[in-house]
Amino acid sequence: MRLTTRTNLAMSTLMFCAVNPDRIVRKHEVAEACGASENHLAQVIHLLARKGYIRTQRGRSGGLMLARSPAEIGVGEVFRAYEAVLPFTECTEEKQASSPLSGACRLKCVLQEALDAFYARLDRSSLADLVADNTELASILKVA
Repeated sequence: MRLTTRTNLAMSTLMFCAVNPDRIVRKHEVAEACGASENHLAQVIHLLARKGYIRTQRGRSGGLMLARSPAEIGVGEVFRAYEAVLPFTECTEEKQASSPLSGACRLKCVLQEALDAFYARLDRSSLADLVADNTELASILKVA
């Protein structure tokens, strides 16, 4: 399994905001820290705001900040907002009848169990867990 760039940018943006809680951060600061284009990041920020993870402020002194405390932002919740449910194999697709093995393949169940375990682990973590006492991350993302 490989995470999409959008999910990675979403989590990086949230961590950036969490490490800089007392200020409005600028999109260009996040883009620079993440090595991302501002255009791509704008799409990610738009969904983060729409889902209520961040607040945005327009204008000359605008930017973004967390809309909730880091402890209230679940990692699994963010991943679900960004990761499309993509089938791993043909047998996990809706049109599974196209697979010659569809009637006998047990791979779908195994993959679903693995995905459930993956999200269960993410659901036990919050944004606060990722940034609390993480001095290395703070030294990379903290704006002076």
